[in-house]
Amino acid sequence: MAGSKHFRVDGLRAVNDALGQLPKATGRNVLRRVAVARLEPIAEAMRENAPVHASDLRDSITVTTKRPRRHRKVSEVEAYAGPGQQPQAHLQEFGAPQHGPQPFARPAWDAEKENLLPGVGEDLWAEIDKAAARLARKTARLAAKGS
Repeated sequence: MAGSKHFRVDGLRAVNDALGQLPKATGRNVLRRVAVARLEPIAEAMRENAPVHASDLRDSITVTTKRPRRHRKVSEVEAYAGPGQQPQAHLQEFGAPQHGPQPFARPAWDAEKENLLPGVGEDLWAEIDKAAARLARKTARLAAKGS
């Protein structure tokens, strides 16, 4: 979506240190799971706001961590909520000469943005704990097989 917003959460140094203790791929997966979970309410609000006659648009609204091809590769995790490859999405949102705007994304963002960041630290800690427990179980299984 044009005019996408980027957010940075500061003050999570201990979380970052804990993520650094995990394998790199596991840490990225932890970040992805939290980002998707946090963005899903916004995507759901977009689906609710999408015009009824535009079911293709409504059904295409997802949350993803896949970067569009046009974006450069970065080491951080990025997540997006919005319509997929629907060329009419911006026309519904902003209008066209044939019809007026039928905004669905901006009202969803406005309604849900305050709920996005509060609690993200707790979510990250919960996912880090789960990931660490999975790694410990895997290590124990491998050690039991090796002895």
